[in-house]
Amino acid sequence: MPETAYALAFDTANEVISIGLGRLNAAACAVEPVAAVEVAAHRASNTQLLVRVDALLRESGVERGQLVCVCVGRGPGSFTGVRIAMATAKGAAQALGAALVGVSSLDVVAWHAWASGVRGRLAVVADAMRKEVYPVRYALDDAGAHRLEADHVVKAQVAAQELVDEASSGAAVGALQLTGDGLAKYAELFAPAGALLSEELWAPTGRGLLLALQDAWRTGAADPLDAQRHNPAFLLPVYTRLSDAEENERIRLAKNDPKNLATGVQDAAPRRDQRATMHDTAVLNARPDEHGITYKPLDAAHAEDVAAMESQVMGSDAWNAALVADELPRADRTWWAAYASGEGPDAGPAAGSEGASSARGTVLVGYAGGMVIDGQVQILKIGTDPAWRRRGIARQLISRVASDARDLGAITCSLEVRASNVGAQAFYESLGMHSIGKRSHYYSDREDAVIMEGPLQGVIGSSAVGGAADAKALRAVTEGAGIQESPVDVAGMTLRVDEAHDAQKAAQPAAQLEHPLILAIESSCDETAAAIVDGKGNLLSDVVASQIDFHSRFGGVVPEIASRKHIEAICGVCDECLDVAAQRLGMERLTWSDLDGVGVTYAPGLVGALVVGVAFAKGAAWAADKPLVGVNHLEGHMYANKIGAPDFAPPAVVSLVSGGNTMLVHMHGWGDYRVLGATIDDAVGEAFDKVAKALGLGYPGGPVVSAQGAKGNPKAIEFPRAMMHSGDMRFSLSGLKTAVVTYINNERAAGRELNVPDICASFEAAVVDVQVKKAEMALRETGAPIFCLGGGVAANPVLRAAYEKLCKKMHVRLVMPPLSACGDNAGMIALVALDRFRQGKFYGLETDAQAHADLEQEY
Repeated sequence: MPETAYALAFDTANEVISIGLGRLNAAACAVEPVAAVEVAAHRASNTQLLVRVDALLRESGVERGQLVCVCVGRGPGSFTGVRIAMATAKGAAQALGAALVGVSSLDVVAWHAWASGVRGRLAVVADAMRKEVYPVRYALDDAGAHRLEADHVVKAQVAAQELVDEASSGAAVGALQLTGDGLAKYAELFAPAGALLSEELWAPTGRGLLLALQDAWRTGAADPLDAQRHNPAFLLPVYTRLSDAEENERIRLAKNDPKNLATGVQDAAPRRDQRATMHDTAVLNARPDEHGITYKPLDAAHAEDVAAMESQVMGSDAWNAALVADELPRADRTWWAAYASGEGPDAGPAAGSEGASSARGTVLVGYAGGMVIDGQVQILKIGTDPAWRRRGIARQLISRVASDARDLGAITCSLEVRASNVGAQAFYESLGMHSIGKRSHYYSDREDAVIMEGPLQGVIGSSAVGGAADAKALRAVTEGAGIQESPVDVAGMTLRVDEAHDAQKAAQPAAQLEHPLILAIESSCDETAAAIVDGKGNLLSDVVASQIDFHSRFGGVVPEIASRKHIEAICGVCDECLDVAAQRLGMERLTWSDLDGVGVTYAPGLVGALVVGVAFAKGAAWAADKPLVGVNHLEGHMYANKIGAPDFAPPAVVSLVSGGNTMLVHMHGWGDYRVLGATIDDAVGEAFDKVAKALGLGYPGGPVVSAQGAKGNPKAIEFPRAMMHSGDMRFSLSGLKTAVVTYINNERAAGRELNVPDICASFEAAVVDVQVKKAEMALRETGAPIFCLGGGVAANPVLRAAYEKLCKKMHVRLVMPPLSACGDNAGMIALVALDRFRQGKFYGLETDAQAHADLEQEY
C-alpha cells in the first residue's frame, strides 16, 4: 500500500466523460477530492477516456502506482458507454492489482445535485433510448442523497405520469425536483411533475463519483482499500433488461402454440401468428450437461407439464396450467425449464411425467420462476422431478433465473421454504442465503414458511457472475496439459485451456525466460480469449471461453449477448492465461508488470464485442505502463498457420474461410497482402449456419453439417456452384444457400421425408468445388509455392482433404493450422502482436474498435 493512496473514478454512461481523482483517508472513510473533470464526448468515449485520465493524473502529480482503487459508473445508461467504462476499469484495476468498486451512474447524478446544494425530493431521469427512461427517486438532506427505489426502465410517458400522479395526490411531502439527461428529450413530459434543475446538474460528474464512492465506503457497501473483496471479475454493468433477442424470445415462448421441443415449432402446421420461416425450423440447441439435461426458457406450450409436476411435488400448493401460462408474458418475470430424454435417468420415463407431453423423446424434469421487484428477485417456484434429483438441476435453474434477474436490475434474492424442509434450507444456505424470519401458517396445510434472503452473486455462482475470479478453484480444475476433458465454466461459458498447442509444447524454465512477453486478447465475435507468447514465438498459454451455448438457441451469434458475455468473462480468462503461463515457466506467479506489451484484436468483427477487448486491453496496458499493439483479426488467422508449422513464411496464397469472411489473399510477406477475391454476399461459415438452421440441426452449423454430410452422397443433389466459371476469384454463397433452403421447403411441402445426410453432403460438395477451383486459379496466377488456410471453416474435413489433393497435384506445399487454432483464438493474435511489437508498431490510448478493416492497408 503506497503511503498516500488514491482512487480513480470515471463514468461514460451518457454523452459525458466524467473523471474524479480522490485521496483516500482510511481513518475517516473519506474520499478527499483532488481533481475532477467532465468532457463532452459524443460517441467518443473509447477514444478520449484514457487520454483524459492520463492527463488528469499528470496534472495532479499522481503516479499510477498510487492508485489502489478504481471506481466506475456501472450505469444504467447507454449500453455502449457503460461497457466502455466497465471494460476499461476492469483492465486498469486488474493490471494495477487494485480494488474495482462500482457505483450507480444515477446515484452519481444525485450526489452531484446534493453537492450543489439541492435538498428535498429529487428524481433522476436518465435516457434509456427507445422512448424509455431510467427513473429513480431520492431524498436529499444534509446527511446525503438517499435512494428510494431500485434501478428500472420504463416508457418515458409512463414514468412522467407516475410522478405527476404522485404530486397531484399529495402523497409526497415537498416539491419534486428533476434532473438527468433524459430531460433533454422529455422536459415537456416531466415539467408538470416538478421543477427542472439546471442543465449543469443533469450528467454524472467527477465530484459526484467521489461522493458516491465515499457513501458506499461509509455505509459498508464497499471498501476501496480491499482489493480482494472487490476483485474486478465480480463487477458487472447495470442493464435493467434482457437483451433484445432474449426479450423477443420470451414473447414468442409466452404464446400458447404447441411447439416441438426439439425444433421450437409445431410439427405439422405454421404458427397462428405468422407463416413458417427458416428461423422457425431452428433447433433450440441448448447443449445437454453430463446428465443429458438441457436448460431453456420455459414456454407456454409446457404449462401443462409444469402443472402436472406441480401437483406431484407441491401438493395442495400447486399452481394450475393457467396460472403458469399467465406468468410467462410478464416483463418482470423470468422462467426456466430443464428437459431430459424420454427415457428416465436409468430406464423408462421420468417419474411423475405420465401426463407430460414429450416431443422427440424429451420431457420436462424441472422448472423455476422468479419475480423481479424493487431490486430483488423473489423465487416463486422451483421444482424437480424426484427421479431426476441429485443432478444439480435445482442449482442450475435457480442460477439461470437469478442471472436473468440480475440483468433486470435485481441485486438480492428471496424465497419461502417450508419450515420442515431442512434439506432445502441447507441447499439455499449453500447459495449464500440466510433466514430473515417466518411467515406463520403460510402454506395451505398451515405449516410455517421460513423466509430466506441473500445476495444475487451467491445464487448465480462465481462462474456466472465473475468468471474465473476464484483462481484457486479454477487452477485446481485446469491442472495438467492440453485441452481439458472437463472444461471450466467462465461466466457460464466453456473455458478451454490449450497448453500451447501440439507444436509448441516445450516449456521453458524460468532461467531461460525469453522476452518480450506479450499478452494478447481476442473478442471479435463470440469467443473471449487470451494468450501469452514469448520472444521465441512459443505460446505459453492460450485460453478460450466459448459462448456457443448462449447463442445456439437463437441459431447464430447475437451481438448484444456476445458483448455482455465478454464483459463477464474477460477478467477470468486473462487471470487464467497468466496463471497457466506462470506454471509453464516455473514461476510462482506472472503479473501484468512482468509483460512487455499487450496486444488486442481491434478489427474486423462485431463492434460491441471488439470494444470490450479494446477497452480492457487499453486499460490494462495503461495501468501497467506497457505498449499497446493492435491486431487485424484476419491477419491473425494467417498467423495461425505458424502454430502448426513454426517454419511457415510467405510468399503464399491463403484461403480465409469463416463465419464472416471468405477470401483469397496473396501473402507477399508478413504484413504485405493483396486480396485476390472475396465473397460478394454471404461467407462460407454463414452459409453453413443458415443451412443447418433450415434443417433444424442447430448452431454452429459447420460441425453438424459436416457430420451429417459424412454419411451422405455428395452427388445426390445438384446444387449450384455460383461464380465457379466467372473468370475471377470472387465468391457468392447467397444463391447456394437459397437453393438449399428452397429444396428443403419444396420437399417438406411435397410431404417427402428429408434425406439430411444427402442434402448436407451435396451442399458441402458445392461449397468445396468452388473453393478449390478459385484456389487453383490463385496459385496459378501468383506462382506461390505455399497454400494455407485460416478461419473456422478451415477445420472442415472435406475442404481440407480437397486442398490436400489440389496441392499434391500442383506440387505446392500445403500448410494448415491445427484444428484447435482454426476458430477464433488469442494465440494467433499474440503471434501477430509479437512481430508488430518488434517493429515498434504501437497504438495510442485513443485507439478504438472497428467493424471493418482493409487487409491491404498498413495499420
